[in-house]
Amino acid sequence: MADWTETYRPSTLSEVRGNDKARDAFAEWARTWDDHREAVVLHGSPGVGKTSAAHALANDMGWETVELNASDQRTADVIERFAGRAARNATLGGSAAGGGASGGDTASRQLVILDEADNIHGNYDRGGASAITELVKESGQPIVLIANDYYDMSRGLRNATREIEFRDVSARSIVPVLRDVCRKEGIEFEPDALERIAERNRGDLRGAINDLQAAAEGRDAVTVDDVVTADRDKAMGLFPFLDAVLKEESAEEALRSAYAVDETPDDLTKWIEHNLLDVYEPAEAVRAYDFLANADVWLGRVRATQNYSYWRYATDNAAAGVAAARDGTKGGWTRYSRPQFWSSTDATADEVVGRIAAESGCSVSTARREVLPFLRTVTHHCKPRELTVAMAAAYDLDEAGVAFVTGSGESTNKVESIVADAQARRDEAIEDHAEGAFAGATRTADEESDETDGMDDSAAQTDTDDGSANDDRPANDDGSETVGTAGDADGREQPGDDGSEDADDGQAGLSDFV
Repeated sequence: MADWTETYRPSTLSEVRGNDKARDAFAEWARTWDDHREAVVLHGSPGVGKTSAAHALANDMGWETVELNASDQRTADVIERFAGRAARNATLGGSAAGGGASGGDTASRQLVILDEADNIHGNYDRGGASAITELVKESGQPIVLIANDYYDMSRGLRNATREIEFRDVSARSIVPVLRDVCRKEGIEFEPDALERIAERNRGDLRGAINDLQAAAEGRDAVTVDDVVTADRDKAMGLFPFLDAVLKEESAEEALRSAYAVDETPDDLTKWIEHNLLDVYEPAEAVRAYDFLANADVWLGRVRATQNYSYWRYATDNAAAGVAAARDGTKGGWTRYSRPQFWSSTDATADEVVGRIAAESGCSVSTARREVLPFLRTVTHHCKPRELTVAMAAAYDLDEAGVAFVTGSGESTNKVESIVADAQARRDEAIEDHAEGAFAGATRTADEESDETDGMDDSAAQTDTDDGSANDDRPANDDGSETVGTAGDADGREQPGDDGSEDADDGQAGLSDFV
């Protein structure tokens, strides 16, 4: 049996369902490409029709297509050899590429399609990211980039392109598509069966068609009993979540949506608060802010007690409470913006996530989506301080990195002192693991100093052995055992003088958390 998602892929943009505004913006981009000559990014959840829309647009415009979508085809060499040559020179049929800003035959153009544009960080060492960025800046042909998560793309690539968001396809838009497929395949159906498939796929049109095909295989009719697909393990995106809370869903449904988003309640609360006034009327906002204040109280208790069971109460208030504060549903489209807790530059974020991934032995994606939100929560505003110092030491973070993770000001004395203490802790750890290498070097310096002062080796050795003070000898600031260990009268070591015990405890605690 042929794959129905390919068999019934839209052949024109008019057949693309559920994203009318995005579809129209995409068509306008193509019609006016001679005027702006910008590349475009189509982004949204998997299965909403981004790639299908790109191919449908090419059919509408009479353009040939060149597509790169495999992760192992993202090296600079491959991008230049295939997509680069297509974008800069001739079409596949050999006709000359469209020339000036207003000239050129539009029918002779190629549409260069680069899929998985948000999944190229694994190829930085091979030049894939920089090659794509240069390509979109210099191309003489229209380029479409496809991405699931727009903000996983590099900042340079985002700045060099226009963006169009494809939203999750609603169930009411999915059902007519499923109905059309059944009729073309000559399959009878129960309306409730199609509605169940649409609801179970949570806006994923491609997944819905796949499930319909699985339910119809070997049958002449599809009933509710035939639909045995389970809920998909699919995380909801942040923007659909904001639509659910601020515009569309009831309090109960908004709460379920909150648990489907792969973000902490702390971050979700910030997203809701930051975008609330773009949607709510003043009276609605007053009620909503009461719930957000309650959510913040519960988040404060989480930070103070490290009891994460309180998170559910924060989510109740931030999602269900804010949705309940709304008067009915709201329509239209809103451009949601990132809250202030996000770094103003992605360079710092990429640096921090890269360090976390390298030290933790996990992927960059895991570090960004799982480890970083956890670290933000347990070190919020640098509290507790010892844990924040341990974190900064573990990942060798500078002031910008600590400020990014904790949400504190980069130039504050608090952050500067934490970075200084973290560096001291790293220096101690290096010395502790040097197996006496530094001690030998320091003893040599001491011996040279003793000789200069006219002291013989035996006297210097005596001073070192009994631990007495030597004013002429350079001392270590941290009191380490480089030249001797200070002890009490019975020769026992004084605990905690060098802070090494605290450092070990703090690092062990961070390892347990991570």
